[in-house]
Amino acid sequence: MTSTARIQSAVPEITADDRAARLTNAGSAWAGRIEADRSNAHLNYAVEGTGAGSVATTVRAGKHSFIVDEPAALAGDDTGTSPVEYALSALAGCQVVVYRLYAQQLAIPFDDIVIRAEADLDAARLFGADESVRAGFSAVRLDIELSGPESNERYDELREAVDAHCPVLDIFQNPTPVTTTVTRA
Repeated sequence: MTSTARIQSAVPEITADDRAARLTNAGSAWAGRIEADRSNAHLNYAVEGTGAGSVATTVRAGKHSFIVDEPAALAGDDTGTSPVEYALSALAGCQVVVYRLYAQQLAIPFDDIVIRAEADLDAARLFGADESVRAGFSAVRLDIELSGPESNERYDELREAVDAHCPVLDIFQNPTPVTTTVTRA
């Protein structure tokens, strides 16, 4: 079994009609909650990471847990995906969600979606060799592959809606205030 097959088998199969119904129902439910009380739209997310191994982190996110690690070249044990790969994964995953949501809302159907996210990072800042470069990504490229019956113009319309509404894309595109505190255990 390939790794892709293992990943896909962990996600339940769903028909296009079931997906459409779930997206429509969720959208209606959220619209109702937000209309009833605008503060219902304010969500809070939290994860907890605990150091493990050489430079790995065990992350708890709700009822899920996963390992974040680095390859050996970056002092890791290669027991999990790297932090920057998780960042790109979050972007790809959010894009899939928002593409499906807005395809449903705008009646722009597609059959399948594949998103490839690629980024450039100059490790010189990480290792203190060049303070003039960014520590993070200097560029991110998304390649969205849609298959379906619509024209390129309709899929461009969908892309514009997704670009305007994707929370993780917004995190990548706009500065977000971060407050850091260090406490002694």
